[in-house]
Amino acid sequence: MQARVGYVRVSSVDQNTERQLDGVQVDKTFTDKASGKDTDRPQLQAALEFAREGDTLVVHSMDRLARNTEDLLRMVRELTGKGVSVQFVKENLTFRADTEDAMATLMLTMLGAFATFERALIRERQREGIAIAKTKGLYRGRKAALSDEQAAQLRQRVAAGEAKAAVARDFGISRETLYQYIKQATA
Repeated sequence: MQARVGYVRVSSVDQNTERQLDGVQVDKTFTDKASGKDTDRPQLQAALEFAREGDTLVVHSMDRLARNTEDLLRMVRELTGKGVSVQFVKENLTFRADTEDAMATLMLTMLGAFATFERALIRERQREGIAIAKTKGLYRGRKAALSDEQAAQLRQRVAAGEAKAAVARDFGISRETLYQYIKQATA
């Protein structure tokens, strides 16, 4: 039996996933709440492993599936190579293993390149905005991960000889962030 496998990705936990495949018939849906630049998307991996020959992977749009044009082309090529069709709802494009559609491949490449370009422009504008805000004294950076009390507790535990990885895990921060808090105390 051929399955229609849906894949949905939103960039943050508070974003709504329902609009992406609303009204599109799928048999099973895999949903990630992670940035597109993030390579660790467990539900995407699960969807790719779940899809079998004859199935169709249904995705709202190309930018929901891949980080960049290279990833997009590779994923579509690998999926169609194992007999899985790939359907992009927004772009109205479907790629099948049994057919070579030069125009569809051209559109995939061009639209993927535009999405990559747009993402680069967004990052550039963001950097420019931060630089301007810094010169005006308006940019304070990211909110501290820990309160002053938590930072003090962290430093005490590390000074007492506890494993840094365990302390970082207990506070829900990375080891790099832990090292930054330790460094702040010595500065």
